Amino acid sequence: MTANRTGGSNTRQTGAMDKDLRRQLINVIAFVVTVTINGAAVALPLNGLTTAEISDRFPVLVTPADYVFSIWSVIYLLLLVFTVWQALPRTRTDEALRSIGYLPALAGALNAVWVVLWHYEIFDLTVPVMLGLLATLIAIHVKLRGVRRAGGADRWLVALPLSAYLGWITVATIANISQMLYRAGYRGEPIGEGAWSVIILAVGVAIALAMLLREADWAFALVIIWAYVGIAAKQDELITVLVALVGAVIVAGAIAYVLLRARRTPAAVTGAS
Repeated sequence: MTANRTGGSNTRQTGAMDKDLRRQLINVIAFVVTVTINGAAVALPLNGLTTAEISDRFPVLVTPADYVFSIWSVIYLLLLVFTVWQALPRTRTDEALRSIGYLPALAGALNAVWVVLWHYEIFDLTVPVMLGLLATLIAIHVKLRGVRRAGGADRWLVALPLSAYLGWITVATIANISQMLYRAGYRGEPIGEGAWSVIILAVGVAIALAMLLREADWAFALVIIWAYVGIAAKQDELITVLVALVGAVIVAGAIAYVLLRARRTPAAVTGAS
């Protein structure tokens, strides 16, 4: 009986390890595919069109300057760090990584699908896919709340990359929805495009402040500042420029407040939260 119990325990352990290894491999493959497709979109480009060229067809007031999209390089570098870390033998049974499971792979798949849809001008499906990507990253963010608060290597190598990713996809979702509304003929009626852009920017600031004050997620907030400064740099509408700059300043002030508060109460500090 003892031998049978030992054999059964070893089988369960082996099965768990196989499952963890499979998760690691799938997350690695998804990252490689995502980067390859995004790289092709820039290098080829896909369908002979760059992402910026397509975006310029929808001149909404919350579209940032082209240079802002260089943040993808930073995000993919951070995601590379995360992907390598989660693939190490030492992290195979890490509970935080187990908790998010295949969600990073799902996020990568949705990212790649969105790029293909956008470049091949299948616009009607871009918003549902983008919302799916946003929901996936929100689910990851919720599952990693304990990691962000506890600190340690997972805070920097897992939570921070995925927080920055969520910040940018939040901005991208706002832009994508605005662009598709523009494509459908909506021009901010009855308040006008300028006032509509103010509302959208205010929502973005509110989200950033909520992430800061509730979660102390400064990585998310920094991405919002980067996007808002880029919006101010691109747009000519005075009210949009002013609100974008004021929003960036407000979020920067909130980051300073959170960091100062964290110095007084170290237990409340997180590097990616």
